[in-house]
Formats: sequence, C-alpha cells, structure tokens
Amino acid sequence: MTTEFLPASHPLFAALMRALPAGLIGLLIARRLPTGSWWWKALVLGTLNIGIFFPLLFVAATRLPGGVAATLGAAQPMLVTALTVIVLGERLSVWRLGWGFVGVAGVGLVVLGPGADFDLVGIAAGILGAASMGTGVILVKKWGLPPGIGPVGFASWQLSAGGLVVLLPTLLIEGVPAQVDAPGIAGYLWLGGTGGLLAYTLWFRGLGRLPVTATALLGLLSPLVAAGLGIVFAGESLNLAQVSGFVLALAALACGQLSPTVFTRARALNRTEKEPTA
Repeated sequence: MTTEFLPASHPLFAALMRALPAGLIGLLIARRLPTGSWWWKALVLGTLNIGIFFPLLFVAATRLPGGVAATLGAAQPMLVTALTVIVLGERLSVWRLGWGFVGVAGVGLVVLGPGADFDLVGIAAGILGAASMGTGVILVKKWGLPPGIGPVGFASWQLSAGGLVVLLPTLLIEGVPAQVDAPGIAGYLWLGGTGGLLAYTLWFRGLGRLPVTATALLGLLSPLVAAGLGIVFAGESLNLAQVSGFVLALAALACGQLSPTVFTRARALNRTEKEPTA
C-alpha cells in the first residue's frame, strides 16, 4: 500500500493519517476516556506503539525493498523475548527465542532477493521501530488492560495519543502532500480503517489473552501475507528456496504458540501406548 498507492516521500503524513483519524473515530465508538494513571500510560503506550513505530515503519518501507523491511520487522519476537526477561522478570524462553530465529530465517528466504538494497537509514528505522513496538507490547503486558474498557477503546486511546505525537513533526517537517489522487485517498482510508482501528483492536484483544512472546511471533504473518498477495495479485512466483522459507516461517509461527511440554507429553503418551501390557 505504501509503495504502490501513497504519495512518495511523506512517511510522517502516512503515519499521521493511519493513526489520528482512526483514534478519534474509535473514541466516538467507545465513548470512554482514560482515568487516573491511564492518562500517562496511554500516552506512553501510544508513543511507543504508534507515535514512534508508525513513522519508522513508513521510513523503512519507503527507503528499503519490502523484503528487507519485512525481515527487520520479523526480528521483533526475539526483542520481545529479551525484554520479557528484563522488564517482566520472566524466565528466558529458549523455545520461543529459538523459533524466533527460525522465523526470521524463513522470512528472509521468502522475501530477500539477490538485488536487495541495504540503506543504512532504512535499516536503522526498521530496527528502532521493531524495538519501540516490542517495548510497547511488553508494557501492555506489564500494566494489563484498563478495567472496564474494551479493546476498541484501548486501541483508540493509543492511536489518538500516537497521532497527536506525530502531528507537530508532520506539520513542521513534511506538511501535507501537494496532491493526493484517488488511489492515495483509498490507501489512507485502508490504512486508517483496516490497518489502524480494526487491526489494533484485534491486536490488543489477542495480546490480553495470549502469552506475550507467542503473540509477537504472530508478526511473522505480515511478510508472509505480503508474499502471498504478490503471488495472487502481481503474478509473482516462489522458487524452491522461497517455498522452504515459507514452510520454515509457518512452522516457527505454529510451534511458537505451543509449549515444549506439549511435545514432551505427546512423546510420553506415545511410549506408554507402545509398552506391552502384562
């Protein structure tokens, strides 16, 4: 959407249009504002998950080939695993960390080609964006969801806060694009509606129910979906290495949702069934 439909060289404006309108619409739907400490918590989370992450995401998307940007984003599960130990004090999940590495390798095989261009600014933006979003995910898990507020309201708080954080830099640095054509308008509507309010409502709903590192591994779906869309709509095809990478990434995503005890119990049950009865 960013590279094909939106006006070029306006990553801040793209971030603003994805966040602020969606956040304000979400506030109208939820009809709930933060209370007490959730004012500053919503600002912190909105800054990390939206206000910093969105601009860096669009900078990476405009300065890097999609495959390179996607592979950098796929490193987020490993960052989240490390932050889980540092911030939440949980034990290191070697299981999910390992599958995070497998997932990054798989995504790299799918989306990186021999002509991949490595722009240092774009790479820095991709890494910092993943770190910002990963930190926000950890803090959501640490603070929990605010009592009495649904995922629409929680998402709208952060989208609104993040949009306000981006507003002034956008006006001072980039301004509004001189011309936005019909595909550009459609792109902004898609990013704000589906990629903003709907996506983040579902994201925070899932984050409240799943283990944090397991949730982060779901980020591997993003570049895989992009590759699938390329096959369906752009007539692209996958070679053997890319197919292998696709399988690796899907395996990492699936296994990362499970605990190693599941496989231990399965092996124990299998041995029990094979033992002869007296």
